[in-house]
Amino acid sequence: MTFLQREQVAGYVFITPFIIGLFAFTLIPMIASLALSFTNYDILSTPKFAGLDNYIRMLTQDKVFWKSFGVTFFYAIISVPLKLIMALMIAIFFQRTSRATSVYRAVYYLPSIMGGSVAVAVLWRRMFASDGVINGILQHLGINSSIGWLSGTKTAIWTLIILSVWQFGSSMLVFLAGLKQIPTTLYEAARVDGCSRIMQFFKITLPMLTPVIFFNLIQQTINAFMAFTQSYVITGGKPLNSTLFYTVYMYQRSFQYSEMGYGSAMAWFMLAVVALLTVLIFRSSSSWVYRASDDE
Repeated sequence: MTFLQREQVAGYVFITPFIIGLFAFTLIPMIASLALSFTNYDILSTPKFAGLDNYIRMLTQDKVFWKSFGVTFFYAIISVPLKLIMALMIAIFFQRTSRATSVYRAVYYLPSIMGGSVAVAVLWRRMFASDGVINGILQHLGINSSIGWLSGTKTAIWTLIILSVWQFGSSMLVFLAGLKQIPTTLYEAARVDGCSRIMQFFKITLPMLTPVIFFNLIQQTINAFMAFTQSYVITGGKPLNSTLFYTVYMYQRSFQYSEMGYGSAMAWFMLAVVALLTVLIFRSSSSWVYRASDDE
């Protein structure tokens, strides 16, 4: 066996666990869920073919389905831009390095690691309780507040949005890497021409960061539609389903009501929606994302 052949064998050996995991935990379950979406399946009995009944019921009869979809869409369209704006602001602030910069970056990145955990969700629920820390701070500032943040239909969703914005660490690091790739000569030339910092930001920083913004937008949009823990642990979808995320309702239908076929149909509908949004973002990128080839 030649050296090249040994390298090829070693390569196949190393990628075998990934290939097994891809088939066992991704491709096969996806095919199974697609098949189940056309059946009535309660987990305990044999699936019964139902054709398009699950999809017809989902789109024309289930009002809670549309409610959960609307809540999730509102959550995504508000939380994603706010998170990206916050991440970009903090990244610009940390662009100048100092001895403590690495420590600050790690601290600001921690929420992205812990933000999706049950422990943080429980803590968040306690913070926004009627007798929680948030109302305590407001009262300390002289504001007589006993707002039921989690019990109001107009305020509960905003507690989940704030939690999402708080998890800006991963986007911040990506923005920070993008900022370091912008040539300093552009800023030097702008200063010579008398451009202010605000003009430099809108004429240099933002255009040069559009590929990074595009990447973060895709990632965070997908993550927003996949959000589960925040709604399930903090509010349970209450009050009046005003915080009922799509994934939570899908979980309820699949496991609490034992309608696995219906839950599979919901999963594929959401996959189609996310894929459509991703395609639209990709199509729109040609009009706002800067590419080096555009200068050629």
